[in-house]
Amino acid sequence: MTQTAAVRPYRPADAPALDDICIRTAHNGRDSRPVYADPAVLPAVFAAPYVHLDPDLAFVLDDGAGRAVGYILGTADTPRFVEEFRAKWLPRVAERHPAPGGPPGTPDEVMAGLLHDPERMLVPELAAYPAHLHIDLLPGWQGRGHGRTLMRTFWRALRERAVPAVHLVMATANTPARAFYDRLGFHLVEAAGPDPDDVTCLGRTTRDPAQN
Repeated sequence: MTQTAAVRPYRPADAPALDDICIRTAHNGRDSRPVYADPAVLPAVFAAPYVHLDPDLAFVLDDGAGRAVGYILGTADTPRFVEEFRAKWLPRVAERHPAPGGPPGTPDEVMAGLLHDPERMLVPELAAYPAHLHIDLLPGWQGRGHGRTLMRTFWRALRERAVPAVHLVMATANTPARAFYDRLGFHLVEAAGPDPDDVTCLGRTTRDPAQN
């Protein structure tokens, strides 16, 4: 019998697969392993804290045999998440990924700097979009509609929590991801803080016309 990929809630046993997915997609959508000396810093910033702090808002694409090959993670309340990131998550990983002692000189130090500065997520122009998300799929599972399914699952979970809007911050260089987000109705949110050459802020409501 052919097994069918499907979206399901995250399970703790998925954690190593999520770390792997993050590492293999984190460099502008490509494999980060050639770029970072310790690529584990990437899931420590962008994946693991979400399943630790907000596991009920984590969903995976299961390949049909129990293996996660994609995910969507996030929080319904960014200010609360930032507080808990500093108080509950950072102490777990700070020793392995110490803050740079000065201006970051390597890709690893850039990411460690982000790890130690969760308050960077508090962008005033994004306050009307209280939720935020991260979504990643392994290359072989992209372009097959799974990203849209993951996104709709996440929107529905946010609507159940009465969250009206969601944002994401993406690498500006990742043009295929931007095209995907545009198709899903995300729009540009101009923000004074982030450098638009590096990152782009996008937002949308949690309403899904296809499910109304």
